Amino acid sequence: MCLAIPGKVIEIDASVSPIMGKVSFGGIKKEVCLELVPEVQIGNYVIVHVGFAISMMDEEEAQETLKLIDQMNDLENK
Repeated sequence: MCLAIPGKVIEIDASVSPIMGKVSFGGIKKEVCLELVPEVQIGNYVIVHVGFAISMMDEEEAQETLKLIDQMNDLENK
């Protein structure tokens, strides 16, 4: 089973190869490879798996996914 998490792109560095950027996952910022989604822009949401943005998603879908993840965490902590 693999897990991919949505995050919001907050920085893009196209001056390096591969294209890299910072992505925020609920305030936790990680360096992510953006090479597979070259059309991404700051403010877009991406699905990230093992440090690679593998696709883009709209904000509404990303927020719903993050909400479901939070609900699963709440259940686990009870």
